[in-house]
Amino acid sequence: MPATIARIANIGYREVEFAGYFGRTAADVRAMLERNGLSAPSTHIAFAGLGDAWDKMLDFAAGVGHQFVTVPWIDAKKRTTLADWHRIAADFNKAAERARSRGLRFAYHNHDFEFKRVGDTVPFDLLLRETDPALVSFEMDVYWVTEAGSDPRAYLRQYPSRFVMLHLKDSAGPPKHAQVDVGKGTIDFAAILRLDANQKHAVEHVFVEHDEPPQPFVFAKNSYDYLHALEF
Repeated sequence: MPATIARIANIGYREVEFAGYFGRTAADVRAMLERNGLSAPSTHIAFAGLGDAWDKMLDFAAGVGHQFVTVPWIDAKKRTTLADWHRIAADFNKAAERARSRGLRFAYHNHDFEFKRVGDTVPFDLLLRETDPALVSFEMDVYWVTEAGSDPRAYLRQYPSRFVMLHLKDSAGPPKHAQVDVGKGTIDFAAILRLDANQKHAVEHVFVEHDEPPQPFVFAKNSYDYLHALEF
């Protein structure tokens, strides 16, 4: 982990996002970031409810220095009905209140399952409508929105202040939507970023991502170089 963090910093990145800490303490992680001139505005943490485990994760996140605690997944068994989605939205509001009490902000990261209709309802739209904008933000994964057949820009237009972070992950295009280095695929990142800039500039942080890159550091370097040179 220390070597990975150092190599990411050497590429030129100045922000990272965590999804696990490999047994390190919050103080260890914070020191590692500081040594490499990095910050970690967000971390992905599992949401298992509103019990003590949630509070412990919030305390850990605050100790690292994160701004956002971002929920990246909802267990399939907990999202089968429309009533489930209404409950999830209500739970997110409560969880976000707890986060705010510790100086943290709550966000939700999408995949593609949120766009599969339950009856006449798109669950992602329900989450946007029923979560409190003052408490709950969103981290849009533009790849998964695209793979699901939706348009990232349409959501940015409709909800110009809700998406405070983006995952920039590229697609080789339909039908398989193979993931590729950022800038090597079909997603128009310049148009997405330009739209945000022309609206309220709600996006505060962007992170590159590839679920299973064949060569992770090649992916990281290629994606950084593309975005560093991107004009929008």
